Amino acid sequence: MYIHTTNTNQIKMKKLFYLALVFFISCGPQQNKNQEELPGRLGNENLALKNDKRLNPQLLSALSEVGLDSIAPPPPVSVLSSVEDRLQFIASSEPLYRGLFASIYQSIDLPSDIVNETRIIKDEDGNEIKLYISRPKNVSSKLPSVLHIHGGGMAILTANDPNYIHWRQSLAAKNLIVVGVEFRNIGGLLGNNPFPAGLNDCVNALKWIHQNKEELGISKIIVSGESGGGNLTIATALKAKEDGIIDYIDGVYAQCPYISNLYDYQDEKLESLVENDTYFLRVDMLNIMASLYDGVNSKNPLAWPYHADLEMLKGLPPHVISVNELDPLRDEGLEFYKKLKNAGVSAKSKVIKGTVHASEGIFPTKIPEIHNSALEDIKNFAYSLE
Repeated sequence: MYIHTTNTNQIKMKKLFYLALVFFISCGPQQNKNQEELPGRLGNENLALKNDKRLNPQLLSALSEVGLDSIAPPPPVSVLSSVEDRLQFIASSEPLYRGLFASIYQSIDLPSDIVNETRIIKDEDGNEIKLYISRPKNVSSKLPSVLHIHGGGMAILTANDPNYIHWRQSLAAKNLIVVGVEFRNIGGLLGNNPFPAGLNDCVNALKWIHQNKEELGISKIIVSGESGGGNLTIATALKAKEDGIIDYIDGVYAQCPYISNLYDYQDEKLESLVENDTYFLRVDMLNIMASLYDGVNSKNPLAWPYHADLEMLKGLPPHVISVNELDPLRDEGLEFYKKLKNAGVSAKSKVIKGTVHASEGIFPTKIPEIHNSALEDIKNFAYSLE
């Protein structure tokens, strides 16, 4: 998608320092790499996605068809712009994304033999939360369930967009009961609702599923989502632990999670923010959305789970952290996986080679093997839990 760094001297200096640090480490006496041997834009700061030889050829073809294989222009606002200007920009960008997904999915059939229904629940403040439930037909035994939380940086898009409908029903076709939650966004059609509104909606959806396990025929509850949905997936588990209901969740499967709020290059471990910047996502756009969600440089772990300490992570259910090789967000997911392991949480990580951010869910007919593998992995994870 469309995301870079704000045009301030401070951020430019941080980026230059970060690049110099990476270069120094890579070229020190223990290694003989020169800058050109570094991956992506670490080796060539002007490299476009279409020229990165790591990119899956089928995915390159798909991205070229929709004009997302090159470097998009920077956004017209920054984190220094007014809240009103930033929100207006977010609102104006949402139709572009929704139009893109509509064009991709207009000729893609949904799985057959799936039953769908919609429920409306209310939270303690009277807010209505829409739930989209998909299940396979003619099932006589209880099945694992997935509470699915869609992407969009907690800022845009809806659970009723065609790509998310297809994803949920494709999971249901794998013999899972899938519940998509329509949570409040910080902008666009479902905004303006900054943190913790969307997280509260996800936690309330979790509570409702748990309370209705018998009616729904559910054996286990897995929370899963990608990008901003990956953030809310992990944050839902953290909030559930804080609220004393962590036993409601049997497993967490987070895809390309957007969790650090370090999008002005504050952490040298997150090399992918430079290496893969402008590859489908721009880091400055990530920074703009983050600033609207919970403020610039906020490190609140419920808003930005990357900053959870080991005590917060201890006792969480099994996790899978799946990331994309050519995603700016890759390294924050992998670093969070390491934190989970250090906290004693049962956790696995997965790097989907040759792919950009969330592409396994966006291009089902262009990279079918990768798409189906991701669905199978979530199913196998759900069925592996005791």
